Amino acid sequence: MNIYIKLIFSYLKIGLFGFGGGYAMLSLIQSEVVGKGYISNQTFTDIVAISQITPGPIGINSATYIGYTVTGSVIGALLTTFVVVLPPFVLTILAAHYVERHHDNIYIQGSLIGLRPVVVGLIASAALLLMNSENFGTATGDRIISILIFLVSFLLIFFTKIHPIFVVIMAGIAGYFIF
Repeated sequence: MNIYIKLIFSYLKIGLFGFGGGYAMLSLIQSEVVGKGYISNQTFTDIVAISQITPGPIGINSATYIGYTVTGSVIGALLTTFVVVLPPFVLTILAAHYVERHHDNIYIQGSLIGLRPVVVGLIASAALLLMNSENFGTATGDRIISILIFLVSFLLIFFTKIHPIFVVIMAGIAGYFIF
């Protein structure tokens, strides 16, 4: 089967079932593109890192980059970007109309409340997915330094008012000089 057709089916699946935003989709994206052998786990980790630092949603950025990487063409990048956005776009229009008309319905309210913990779980799953040797290194010293950078970054963002961009820049500078 043509790689473009394979990517269309993979990204239709990601677009349909990727609830909770880009970070929540990461495990689904990984199973679709790494699990099917389109890219390596190392390439996936690099794509996630690049998608995080470029403007825009991580799910769309990663779809664009993966489409380009797998096909080697701008058409592949545009195709995966369009296909990953299409199902949520259509579902949002349909759901918005329905929810707006029935927003006082206890079943609608209950469904939305029930989805919140699932989204948190999907985002936590994405965080665990990214805690791998590609991000933390294989040597013991590299792992310890990576874990320290992770902990300091987390603590700075969680307990201070430092903007996350500055934390990313500081971590990049630290990584440059340490590694």
